[in-house]
Amino acid sequence: MQKVTSADGTTIAYERQGSGPRLILVAGALCDRGALRPLADELAKDFDVVTYDRRGRGDSGDSTPYAVQREVDDIGALLTALGGTAAIYGHSSGAALAAVAAGAGLPFTQVVLHEPPYGPEDVDTEDEGAQVIELLAADRRREAIELFLMLAGMPKEAALETAAAPGLTDLAPTLAYDFAVMDHASPGGRVPFELLGRITQSTLVVAGTASPPFMVDAAHRIVKELPAASLSELADQDHVVPPEILAPVLRAHLLE
Repeated sequence: MQKVTSADGTTIAYERQGSGPRLILVAGALCDRGALRPLADELAKDFDVVTYDRRGRGDSGDSTPYAVQREVDDIGALLTALGGTAAIYGHSSGAALAAVAAGAGLPFTQVVLHEPPYGPEDVDTEDEGAQVIELLAADRRREAIELFLMLAGMPKEAALETAAAPGLTDLAPTLAYDFAVMDHASPGGRVPFELLGRITQSTLVVAGTASPPFMVDAAHRIVKELPAASLSELADQDHVVPPEILAPVLRAHLLE
């Protein structure tokens, strides 16, 4: 494990493995860097791969008040530590964060957005998100996780089982960060068309055909907005794709 200091003095922990073109992996909600380690192991055969703990998670520090720009600064600090440029892959709300960072002008060579969970234009999700935040404020962490997972499309029984996983409640407070990321450029977590239009790098958008329909629909909509984008639909895959299936898709795009 290595550490870098972000612009506000917060320590960000990261791991680096492999050799080749530099690639940063950004995890989504309720995940620390360990969640993407299996994917990193697969990609390290061809890339200099970095997985990191987003602020408030794992071995990274935190500061208050939270701001999405602080997370963008964290990625900027990683880029500096890596030598100035890298490709970036983000999963779920981590993809939304990667989009914010790319739209802010960070010097990525390429961008991969894997199912950023932007909501439909005709559905207001702000009240639902507020319910999760209220549960967190009351320190009802497990209930907040359960509700969040169901809002993301997970069946209730699976959400209850997942929320009971050891250590997951430690990450629950950072759900508020992910809601802030989703709302950053488009209130209600809808597709941030203006932000996406500022991403000039070659971008791959990934979606599994078995994922919740709103995520698949979002993937199709954002490809239309990105100046230089292509779509890869993974047959019969849902929101979490096995590394042995996902890595070849990323490898083919990033090394083309």
